[in-house]
Amino acid sequence: MSQQGPRHDLKRQLLDGARSRKRSRPAGEPQPGATAGQGRVSERFTRFDAHPGYQQLTLMRDAAKRLGLVDPFFRCHQGNAGATSRIDDREVINFASYNYLGFSGDPRVNQAAIDAVQHYGSSVSASRIVSGERPIHGELESAIAEAYDVEAAVAFVSGHATNVSTLGYLLGPGDLILHDEYIHNSALVGAQLSGARRMSFPHNDADALDDLLRRHRPQFERVLIVIEGLYSMDGDLPDLPRFVDIKQRHQSWLMVDEAHSFGVLGEHGLGLREHFDMPANSVDIWMGTMSKTLAGCGGYIAGCQALVDTLRHLAPGFLYSVGMPAQVAGPSLKALELMHQEPQRVHRLQAISRYFLEQARQMGLDTGESIGAAVVPVIIGSSARAAGLSHSLFERGINVQPILHPAVPEQSARLRFFLSCEHTEAQVDQTLAALEEELAR
Repeated sequence: MSQQGPRHDLKRQLLDGARSRKRSRPAGEPQPGATAGQGRVSERFTRFDAHPGYQQLTLMRDAAKRLGLVDPFFRCHQGNAGATSRIDDREVINFASYNYLGFSGDPRVNQAAIDAVQHYGSSVSASRIVSGERPIHGELESAIAEAYDVEAAVAFVSGHATNVSTLGYLLGPGDLILHDEYIHNSALVGAQLSGARRMSFPHNDADALDDLLRRHRPQFERVLIVIEGLYSMDGDLPDLPRFVDIKQRHQSWLMVDEAHSFGVLGEHGLGLREHFDMPANSVDIWMGTMSKTLAGCGGYIAGCQALVDTLRHLAPGFLYSVGMPAQVAGPSLKALELMHQEPQRVHRLQAISRYFLEQARQMGLDTGESIGAAVVPVIIGSSARAAGLSHSLFERGINVQPILHPAVPEQSARLRFFLSCEHTEAQVDQTLAALEEELAR
């Protein structure tokens, strides 16, 4: 979600530049906002509308207005968002939601939320270590651990905070975090928080990772490699067996973020390890979210008991956060149960995703490296054109989000299609025909 590694270059440069300026200021030099002799601070350091982030947002809005583009963000869905949704009082074909297996809105999943809130109330009212623990938390974590065939799991109230808190706590000065350049923002923030040395390697380039470890591993204590199971900007995946071999040879930990791969990959939707038929313990840290396949909200870490015990008792994002509300845990627990019972949903998702990819490629559309598993980008190459196409398709009853610079390089601006098992071939055909017509204009 996912705002990727090199796609953070601008933010990273700003952060690094700020740190550099802070370090290089000579002793006794006044703060940059101070007026000599008066001690007053320039308004550009005291007004939110002068903040660089707001200034950038204003420039983007003004440019869009001059081009006649309508803001495609924060569109309000007026009900459940699946293969279709209701926006502005009309039904649209929806390719902008992560409801991969159609469990969000399923009556059985809805009922699980109703039952949970009636029994436990709307909040557990405390962090779990204090008095927020409820039986449903343990049931969900046990079900996740069973799905991964590992010893234990722990559920956080936020997917983003799961990565931030896990990486931020487990690693520290003297350690090294190596991550794919397209890794999600949450892992980047966690790595920065940890104080560990951080290095990125080119996307899915195991040889580059191997070389970095060969040169740098002896200089550090703990080393963690972070990759994703399915990259949500590009719809491609890593060669897990190769990464496992590398981490074993270099005595490192391997973490796989399965936010978009669990429920999507493998015969039964069990994710990257099932896709490659790898044992669960070949990966040290499995991470995932409940907001996609599992129709809820929050994140989880699955692995050995020692890892989970450490995070449960010491990771700030778990220790100091209120426990997950029961009406959020209940639907995810039910969705996981139904995923095991109804593998045909996974099969339908995989089939419709392949159909979309094959049809798009036959039309000559640039789908990048997507394997056709829930996520298929159509690379347009111009932010203005991608935004314009998104608007034109929306006018024709098709909701798909544009991904624009600086989220991606300008030449990689795209429309990003998320597929659901509930999408039909007719909907795909209608969408691609409309896209082809709009591209021809």
